Amino acid sequence: MRTLIKHALLSAHPQNSITVKGWVRTRRDSKEFSFIELNDGSCLANLQCIADVGIPGYQDIQKMSTGAAIGITGKLIESQGKGQTWEIQATTLELIGEAPSDFPLQKKGHTPEFLRSISHLRPRANLYGAVFRMRSRLANAVHRFFQERDFTLVHTPIITSSDCEGAGEMFRVTTQENASKQDDDFFGKNTYLTVSGQLEGEAFATALSNIYTFGPTFRAENSHTTRHASEFWMIEPEMAFCDLEGDMNLAEEFVKYLVQDVLENNEGDLDIFYKFVDKDLRQRLKFVAERPFQRVSYTEAVEILIASGEQFEYPVEWGVNLQSEHERYLTEKHFKCPTTVYNYPKSVKPFYMRTNDDGKTVTAMDLLVPGIGEIIGGAQREERLEVLEANMKEHGLSKEDYWWYLDLRKYGSCPHAGFGLGFERMLMFVTGMKNIRDVIPFARTPGHCEF
Repeated sequence: MRTLIKHALLSAHPQNSITVKGWVRTRRDSKEFSFIELNDGSCLANLQCIADVGIPGYQDIQKMSTGAAIGITGKLIESQGKGQTWEIQATTLELIGEAPSDFPLQKKGHTPEFLRSISHLRPRANLYGAVFRMRSRLANAVHRFFQERDFTLVHTPIITSSDCEGAGEMFRVTTQENASKQDDDFFGKNTYLTVSGQLEGEAFATALSNIYTFGPTFRAENSHTTRHASEFWMIEPEMAFCDLEGDMNLAEEFVKYLVQDVLENNEGDLDIFYKFVDKDLRQRLKFVAERPFQRVSYTEAVEILIASGEQFEYPVEWGVNLQSEHERYLTEKHFKCPTTVYNYPKSVKPFYMRTNDDGKTVTAMDLLVPGIGEIIGGAQREERLEVLEANMKEHGLSKEDYWWYLDLRKYGSCPHAGFGLGFERMLMFVTGMKNIRDVIPFARTPGHCEF
């Protein structure tokens, strides 16, 4: 029976017989034996194996080069080397799959750009193996957070006819060569890949109280920044009988929970990020987990930015959307901690956000973190039918297209709120990785859809 290397390294005692299988990281030969560093992707650490000349399978030792898949059976014994508890004294070697000399991941440094060009192989690199194990554990933490708080998971549709954000940056879904023929198309109308599951989530929140979605979303936005991708994953909770205050409370609690979980359950993977990606990462994560967040209104935030004297690329004035440079100034230089900005101008936000009594602002909030900027965007939703209809008219939206959404305000309407967290941006924050393309298994960005 095969044992994963992470379990072998955590063994409480020596073992007379153990079998491990994985890929060779390095091999060093002498006249009487060979050292093999084996990794199976279950953890960051390698398992050292000592194979004496003459054991079964040793005749293939020269084929067991970096990248080759092999199996090793032997005794798990205490290691004499530094930095490791156990090693294997091999009794049998098995060559499972060769890796010729052109295997791209030899023992040397590789640039992120090069590794993106071989995304099918980059999980075998130590750094990216750690990134994608972290992605898996963080996804598990997301579900635990909401399940522990009695939220119901809802799978919202990927194909939709609704533009939640109202920006029009959507991928059209069609079976027609001539995409202008709506009536003859598969669904008989224009349909798109979803930009958000929020609207459908609201329908379920007004029946089940607290729900969340966790799935892929798509934006046909021709953006080439390090923070944007055309396909990414979103976590979107929605809560009935909840206002902006409750929304901000949950968002801040959620971020703290995820960061604390990463600190406690990383299985050693954080070490490689501390060492090679961001030497200040540990301190920043602990700071976020332990300290209260700052809250500031949009109006106050603009006043702070104007008074800062900073020469921003995008000038600041009341009524404009905050840019990443503004968000990072607030979190990194002014407050020096995660910051929630709330009550944004109505003119820069979507139609579904609740209008405040001043008529100029809406109950929107963005949670900003150092190094990234916005990581969560949310709002209390407009629950008043007549106000929602007026908002839709201002945004040029048809009531006929959103008839079912308006029904939610017609039948038993109630205050409700929610937010969206970009999963990849959260991953960037907890790993220190600077480019969203490096925390997605196969990145989809303008002009790039390989693999």
